[in-house]
Amino acid sequence: MEPRSHRLMAAPSRVNPGSASAVRGRAANRSAGTAGVMTRRKRERGSERREDLAVAERGGSGGTMSVRLSEGAIAAIMQGESVTKPVLQVINTRAIATGNGPPRYRVLMSDGVNTLSSFMLATQLNSLVEEERLSAQCICQVNRFIVNSLKDGRRVVILMDLDVLKTADMVGGNIGNPVPYNEGQGQQRSSAPAANAAPNKPQQQNGNVSVAGPPAPKYHAPSNQFSKASAPSAMKTPGGSQAKVVPIASLNPYQSKWTICARVTQKGQIRTWSNSRGEGKLFSIELVDESGEIRATAFNDQADKFFPLIELNKVYYFTKGNLKTANKQYTAVKNDYEITFTNETSVVPCDDAQHLPSVQFEFVSISELENTPKDSIVDVIGICKSYEDVTKITVKASNREVSKRNVHLMDTSGKLVTATLWGNEAETFDGSRQPVVAIRGARVSDFGGRSLSVLSSSTVVVNPDTPEAFKLRGWFDSEGQLLECSSISDVRGGSASGVNTNWKTLFEAKAENLGQGDKADYFSCVGTVVHLRKENCMYQACPSQDCNKKVIDQQNGLYRCEKCDREFPNFKYRMMLLVTIADCLEYQWVTCFQDTAEFILGQSAAFLGELKEKNEQAFEEVFQNANFNTYEFRIRVKLETYNDESRIKATAMDVKPVNYREYSKRLIANIRRNAQLG
Repeated sequence: MEPRSHRLMAAPSRVNPGSASAVRGRAANRSAGTAGVMTRRKRERGSERREDLAVAERGGSGGTMSVRLSEGAIAAIMQGESVTKPVLQVINTRAIATGNGPPRYRVLMSDGVNTLSSFMLATQLNSLVEEERLSAQCICQVNRFIVNSLKDGRRVVILMDLDVLKTADMVGGNIGNPVPYNEGQGQQRSSAPAANAAPNKPQQQNGNVSVAGPPAPKYHAPSNQFSKASAPSAMKTPGGSQAKVVPIASLNPYQSKWTICARVTQKGQIRTWSNSRGEGKLFSIELVDESGEIRATAFNDQADKFFPLIELNKVYYFTKGNLKTANKQYTAVKNDYEITFTNETSVVPCDDAQHLPSVQFEFVSISELENTPKDSIVDVIGICKSYEDVTKITVKASNREVSKRNVHLMDTSGKLVTATLWGNEAETFDGSRQPVVAIRGARVSDFGGRSLSVLSSSTVVVNPDTPEAFKLRGWFDSEGQLLECSSISDVRGGSASGVNTNWKTLFEAKAENLGQGDKADYFSCVGTVVHLRKENCMYQACPSQDCNKKVIDQQNGLYRCEKCDREFPNFKYRMMLLVTIADCLEYQWVTCFQDTAEFILGQSAAFLGELKEKNEQAFEEVFQNANFNTYEFRIRVKLETYNDESRIKATAMDVKPVNYREYSKRLIANIRRNAQLG
């Protein structure tokens, strides 16, 4: 066959066109031509694949989304040009030790032309690395960044916000052949063959990677799209000089000269201290701009200088100050550093800063506080369901008297928590119109379930101008005020705070065995006085301010107190009144001590003691007139044992007139709930 084929190819003119050999020859030629076409097509497809792979090295995409790296972006960033949301590839990440603070991650990134190792991830983005979403070879879009200059002249690009567009698995390798960026020499172009293979027209997707078009020779971005707070700028201070204003998020201890423009969102009172090292004074403020927040503290002379100058909610230029690692034990501000004012610190008012935000909250639901660890710092918002009067307590450590007020907050979870206000905030708080109250930086306590304490660093805002406040107000006015909330500030039966929560009928209190546990239980009820036991309702007590023990009449004009181990020429009357109260289902004996007994009888113990000695009939009338009056009772119940006999002892902690408006709302809510159950 081979010689025949050779002859056919060598002398085709000698073959008869109609012979069998000629037919076989023409078939062979057609077969050879077809094979040649297929071979050419294979070569073309192979060339296309090589072109596509070369293009993939210059840009990247997968699926239906087209993504390309922002070539030249790194050079533009380092040369101070305006750059908006560049798309870069992560080459490598490396953790940097920071002592006791959160870890910091250094990121080596590429724009397809240059690489740069001076990218630093902001701590709020650490989870991207720790959850392996931001890893080598992934492609991300940098939404916000800050260029920070160090003392030695080097610059660090802090990544404040970014989105991962393509994970490492979807990309499958490094894109292009970028070279390290060298400051001072502009953009460094790669001379890899892959760059020359990229076509000038858009390519179809190939596998997981495609390109939207040819690479740009240099990156240019619209100059007006970058956030005001994301890049340093120069602002004129009132003195006429130029100050380079940097965002709060860019501050670190390596900077010596800086100016920030920030709003004061919290201002504490001047506090004093005295210890073995001396004594002094301080006050702290919290500052916020569009990039973040930070705490600042002024001591001694600086405290005297700046306290009268700085006003809450005003905006100022703050220049110079020492930056140190923040003590998270005393602040809820989300910043790794805090500022200490020095002799070189200056504070200048800023009149044109309406764009700066106010207090920043991260609210948690009141119901979530039940599972929140003790001493956690949280932000909460709630309706002031009720509040207590201001009381005075003496702080043992300093032996000074401070004001205290408990406020009871409710949110859409139907839970209620007790928050304690102190000092001036306790005295000035007005909850009469059931306002919305937002607290930033409250400390969680496990006293009686879960409660909140407002610290000196906390911020309390009444009726804040936030979406959460408007939503809560609308919910409460439409339906929340009719709900019967349950308190988390007492594990079983509310708290002893005096607020009327955990409403029960007397029958429900007995049916639920309140008071049978190891700890006392508290509940509120509406009850009517049906009997008062006037026998032995009063006794002669020690006249000392902090002692109420019964005295012994020495029959010589003196009265002896065994507790104080002293004799007095006088005494004071104290009351311990047994009262029977009843509602529609049940009755209960309740012990009323001084304040609650005086409220029910409408007379003071001193007047009643004198009346009993001088006018027995008038004394009787006081008790008769006290019958069949209805009140709101806050009752403590506890199982007590006396002479081997156990019984529930009920004590009235608080007695007040019935608020029939609120009482009617609770009845309506109960009717609606029972109707749904039926």
